Amino acid sequence: MNWGAFEGLLSGINKYSTAFGRIWLSLVFIFRLLVYLVAAERVWSDDHKDFDCNTLQPGCTNVCFDHFFPVSHIRLWALQLILVTCPSLLVLMHVAYREAREQRLREASGDNYRCIYPNPGKKRGGLWWTYLFSLIFKAGVDVVFLYVFYRLYRNYTLPRMVKCELPPCPNVVDCFISRPTEKTIFTLFMVVTACVCVVLSLVEAAYLIGK
Repeated sequence: MNWGAFEGLLSGINKYSTAFGRIWLSLVFIFRLLVYLVAAERVWSDDHKDFDCNTLQPGCTNVCFDHFFPVSHIRLWALQLILVTCPSLLVLMHVAYREAREQRLREASGDNYRCIYPNPGKKRGGLWWTYLFSLIFKAGVDVVFLYVFYRLYRNYTLPRMVKCELPPCPNVVDCFISRPTEKTIFTLFMVVTACVCVVLSLVEAAYLIGK
């Protein structure tokens, strides 16, 4: 990862965000992205390897694992983090478009140039709508993924043992999940931080509309 480019990107997002947006960005970067990169990936690295079933029937363990873990937590979180941060880049692109348009008009008009965007980063006109859309989209993405996690994994928790009777299993077999308590704690942590991010996005949207 190019940390210099990443730092510049974060600085740009902070520059055009409100106070609530800066808190949201800090929460996403520190409590979601870093936790995901540093700890969560390692916790789920052995989820398939250490998923044990009390049978030697070939294919039974793979079928049961696929049934109880249709999509990995890690892959869902990666997709969630990508989608939830993209709208902030959309705001940066809109500001860059304003600055580029201003530059082109300045070069084309010469002495007759009349400034269109005295402050390209000020949330007025189209940029206001872009920023508001980004807030609604971010909150919507987190809500959708919270629902997906709730449907796939009951109440966001992982049991220590599950019973599987899918073919080619010869009968009802017991399967044991690796480190279920630790995984449940990380899941609940990510769920809570996502809920806080949703609240911050909605509060920022209300602040933006009220202002």
